[in-house]
Amino acid sequence: MTDVKSVDETVDPADTSTMAEVREGVDAIDRALVTLMARRFGYMDAAARIKPTRDTVRDEERKADVIANVKAYAAELGVPVPLAAALWELLVENSIAYEFIRYDDIRD
Repeated sequence: MTDVKSVDETVDPADTSTMAEVREGVDAIDRALVTLMARRFGYMDAAARIKPTRDTVRDEERKADVIANVKAYAAELGVPVPLAAALWELLVENSIAYEFIRYDDIRD
């Protein structure tokens, strides 16, 4: 990808004046989010390696804490809380599913 800007290289949303700037900023954020997601899934790999038994992969108490933390932070930043909660519900459930697969792969 040529001429790809990082989030830090884009115009602040409040200072945008063209749709090109808006799209460039959104694209940069999307790349940053995928990069962060890859790192998050690296932690799922680590959890699958570290957890002693398969029944410890799903931890409902931890899931509730993660989503509660995200909702609080979303509210603090003015992000729609129901949207953040729904996205993290999907992210966490898919992370758990991924971790189960990795747990089984590591032990096969």
